[in-house]
Amino acid sequence: MGLNEADTRAKLIDPALHKIGWIEDLIRREITAGTIEIINGKTKRKKGRTDYLLCLPVKENPLSIGVLEAKNEGEHATLGLGQAKEYAKSLNVPFVFSTNGHLFVAYDSFSGKVSEELPIDSFPKPELLKKLYEESRGFSLSDDNARPLFVPYRGGQSERRYYQDAAIRAALEKIAGKKEGWNRVLLSLATGSGKTRIAVQLLHKLAEAGHLRRALFVCDRNELRKQGFGQMISVFGDNAAFVENKDPKKNARIIVSTYQALGIDEDGDTSFFLQNYPENYFSHIIIDECHRSAWDKWSVVLTNNPDAVQIGLTATPRKITGEKSPEKDKDEKISRNNLKYFGEPVYEYPYAKGWEDGYLAACEIVRRSASIDERLLTREELLKKGIYDSKTGMQMGTGDVKDVYNKEDFDKLLILPDRRKAMCKDLLEQFEKTGGLRQKTIIFCANDKHAEDVEIELNNMYMEKGLPDCEKFAFKCTQKGIASGSLGESQEVLIANMRGSRNSHFIATTVDLLTTGVDIPCVQNIVFFTYVKSPILFYQMVGRGMRIDEAFGKFMFRIYDYTNATRLFGKEFISTPRTEPSRSPIEGEKRKIARVRGYYVEIRDEGTFILMKDEITGKERPFTIEEYREQLAASLVEHADNIELLREMWVNPEERKHLISALPGGEKGALLLRDLLKLKDCDLFDLFAEIGFGMTAKTRGERVTAFDYKNRDWLLSLPGDSANVIKALARQFEENGIEELESPEVFDVAEIKRAGGIKALAKISLMSGDVVSKVKMGLLAG
Repeated sequence: MGLNEADTRAKLIDPALHKIGWIEDLIRREITAGTIEIINGKTKRKKGRTDYLLCLPVKENPLSIGVLEAKNEGEHATLGLGQAKEYAKSLNVPFVFSTNGHLFVAYDSFSGKVSEELPIDSFPKPELLKKLYEESRGFSLSDDNARPLFVPYRGGQSERRYYQDAAIRAALEKIAGKKEGWNRVLLSLATGSGKTRIAVQLLHKLAEAGHLRRALFVCDRNELRKQGFGQMISVFGDNAAFVENKDPKKNARIIVSTYQALGIDEDGDTSFFLQNYPENYFSHIIIDECHRSAWDKWSVVLTNNPDAVQIGLTATPRKITGEKSPEKDKDEKISRNNLKYFGEPVYEYPYAKGWEDGYLAACEIVRRSASIDERLLTREELLKKGIYDSKTGMQMGTGDVKDVYNKEDFDKLLILPDRRKAMCKDLLEQFEKTGGLRQKTIIFCANDKHAEDVEIELNNMYMEKGLPDCEKFAFKCTQKGIASGSLGESQEVLIANMRGSRNSHFIATTVDLLTTGVDIPCVQNIVFFTYVKSPILFYQMVGRGMRIDEAFGKFMFRIYDYTNATRLFGKEFISTPRTEPSRSPIEGEKRKIARVRGYYVEIRDEGTFILMKDEITGKERPFTIEEYREQLAASLVEHADNIELLREMWVNPEERKHLISALPGGEKGALLLRDLLKLKDCDLFDLFAEIGFGMTAKTRGERVTAFDYKNRDWLLSLPGDSANVIKALARQFEENGIEELESPEVFDVAEIKRAGGIKALAKISLMSGDVVSKVKMGLLAG
């Protein structure tokens, strides 16, 4: 059978690599955050995936260029190559190696070829990989252009996650290459992945390398400016400033600003910007949320700095279809078409990957529908019921009413209080099933009026339940409401209270104010009460729930979808250039907003889904619970075709890890399915035993109880204190899961020490490791 993975690495791979020049300083470990599991109400972050990176010898900051996948000695060297190639893409390294300690195979992304199996003593030396890297990247590492790659991180390596390092290297490599388009860089990372942190460290590296003269970090919202400035000043101190009150802050090296603060108003007035910042004033520009479609009036920031390195940050890169090409649309094309202007993203980190790595929250989708949305409401029907002007209360006549209203008109042109009431009531009932009403939630509404009506409805329903008073249980947070001063609190205060208070500001009703950039990690629910057509806007809305908030105890979020918005998962980010539609005189008149009462509205269950990566398309999409369960079961029996083999694999930590990673959705998907099937008190073994082999799932507590009587004869044959230690070991399975039994610190647990600990086990012939293995098999026995 040969050595296991850890011993293969320690006894075969490491010595062989060291001998040819891969010393310890050139092999770096990257460890992901790891899956979060809740056992008996306690949160436990499990150990993340460890990747071994090969680095080039640079004193200040070793440069990662390859990933090494170690296999058991008894496995073929090629076995881990496919998996390692996926890791390499996320790590932004061109070379991939897989080895069993005797043979290795190599892949490089430049040629796209895989080598034959070769003896490990012929593994390429650092000097050879350096030469291949330089030839393929198009620059020498001794060039001045490459200097930023070697600048250490401000605050040390702990200041970045692996994918942030990968994104930064990808950007700097493109800039250093000086090929066509070298000074246009696009980075696409999921919401919540730390794009601002990437921007700060990029500018730090460029500045320390002597490449940065003056930089502009530009965004379109005050909240984004505030977040950006806070991080910039922590690194650049007084050299960072934000523009306000027509003060251009020209003494600052790093300028943080919104477009509005740069004096670029809604009418496209650019005089303040052009007077204070002449052509090519900035050497570097970072554009936050660069997917914005309103850039036609703001693109002067780009066009007036053609020689600057321009870096776009986004979660939603955009394509343009149906392009016309008049000269007057030039600015709009530059700013809206990310892929044409910047080129393909040099690095991408999608939500599904962030969730798999343990950096982003898991997502459950609850689809609901209102029965009335299936219908078309005709003029005749509405007139018969009685249709009224929503502003004056006056009854409307035939000429004021459209021929037909469909679901996309609801709350925009036709207000249906019965529909709104039914949806709000249903939503609160869903909350009561999942932890209570006081959940941090964002509801996306059709317009400002709709957001206000939903706020009132929810607050009234809360009061009707006779619950303790709650300041702003639901509150409106819209651009119009804030601009008019009707809320009584500024946008910043509302957001701060929602973010920080555990006793107020639970449900924000909004239109699009909270779609982008606003960092509220504690948001537990995203709710769609409005119809959404744009995948870009949809992803930005959903992004508000993707962050993990460990302090708040939030590790997953739910999407309550009343309008089938989640159909947009996995869609391309495509938009059509804006053109002014031609309108008839009648169409150009502002249509009255109508209101009709008296409809019966039923809210229907459309199913619960898990958001996961589709292995065929590579994009995330909703899977029904049954669909995912079937996929998981089919994959499981391919790897373990009977329950006994599953048990054997499960008690072996390495085999268990490889099995889980090979299943669709990995550990994160399995844990989420376990919770949705109401098996959260069970070990994953029992989930797999049930869905793969039809075994009735047992809770951890039931397995511990059964351990005593199933192993009665063995326990009675042992000295009393030895038996007590073994029983105490088994009880750790109930408290902390199977990984707890495999921890080197398990014998330091107070209960085990009180029972006699290692000394008590010394009285029997088994080594402590063998005892643990026997306990694990005993717990999982049928």
